[in-house]
Amino acid sequence: MAEDSDLERTEEATPKRLEKAREEGQVARSQELTTFTLLMAAAAGIMFMGAGLMDKLLRIMKAGMQMERDLAFQTDLMLNRLYELAFEGLLSMAPLLFLLLVIAFFAPMLLSGWMFSAKALIPKFDRINPIKGLGRIFSVHSLVELVKAILKTVVIGGVAALVIWHNKEAVMALLTVPVHLGISRAGDFLAMSFLLIIGAILLVVVIDVPYKIWEHAKQLRMTKEEIRKEHKDSEGDPFIKARIRGLQREAARRRMMAEIPKADVIVTNPTHYAVALRYKSETMRAPTVVAKGVHLLAARIREVAEEHRIPILEAPPLARALYHHAELESEIPEKLYTAVAEVLAYVFQLRRYNEYGGAAPKPPVDVPVPVELDPAQQAV
Repeated sequence: MAEDSDLERTEEATPKRLEKAREEGQVARSQELTTFTLLMAAAAGIMFMGAGLMDKLLRIMKAGMQMERDLAFQTDLMLNRLYELAFEGLLSMAPLLFLLLVIAFFAPMLLSGWMFSAKALIPKFDRINPIKGLGRIFSVHSLVELVKAILKTVVIGGVAALVIWHNKEAVMALLTVPVHLGISRAGDFLAMSFLLIIGAILLVVVIDVPYKIWEHAKQLRMTKEEIRKEHKDSEGDPFIKARIRGLQREAARRRMMAEIPKADVIVTNPTHYAVALRYKSETMRAPTVVAKGVHLLAARIREVAEEHRIPILEAPPLARALYHHAELESEIPEKLYTAVAEVLAYVFQLRRYNEYGGAAPKPPVDVPVPVELDPAQQAV
């Protein structure tokens, strides 16, 4: 049962899945929204450009209806005249056509924004599979689209029928008025009908847009197994990552052990902590921690120090403070300068004693360590 639930597409798409779908050209689109936007743009264009456009088209029509005597006997002149009038008519309608072209380009971006995907242009030969084609024809999606088309036809056709029925007397009255006045009234009637039909399409858009968004989200749903696989691919296999971290720690430990022979002193707890310090006044501003560890690693640090005859000093508070507050390969905190200075002074005296003899130096006792830096004293 658990495996079956993991294979069901019940989870929302992840940002990575959404981005991949967008790259493939798979986004939410509403044809009804595009149609509504185009019709609104056409209505606005006709409203603002209609008077001038009508005058130009009437002038072209009058020019076309007038025929000179020479044109009746020379076919080439008639064709040239036709070309001139057609080109003039095209120029007259160019602003409106350009507006519709721009709206047709930007209208699909209203729902999902700008997107260009070359993958969407790649032909998919599985679409010509007749079996899959039949499956698409009789799918739930096709049924929903059929219902939408029927409802759209009923709504738009019903609105158009109501408008015509309500204004049937005004339409019949157009036959009794002069031509120029009838054309003007017919234009007003068509504009009103056009706007009412666009209003009906708006009702379809209000239903279609949320459905398209929901349908797109449903198509991109993922199974729990897919989400786990994506997380593993993006974050990396946890076993491999653990192995890499282990190798990194081992490499860091080897580097740290290689630095111990260069240390000046090992400060110990004496058994739980071990911190190796190095200080070269010519190149260093303050003493640096070259190695540190607890328990078995601390014991190993002491063994390497004994092999290379590095001085080992028992100073439990200082060892604890250095381990918890000093980073590896970094300078010690300023609050520990005084304590470490006493330790290094003893080390340099011990080194001089080993070289030249004399009175053996005494190891420092009760090295001063601030209470806030010693975990043991804070716990008391």
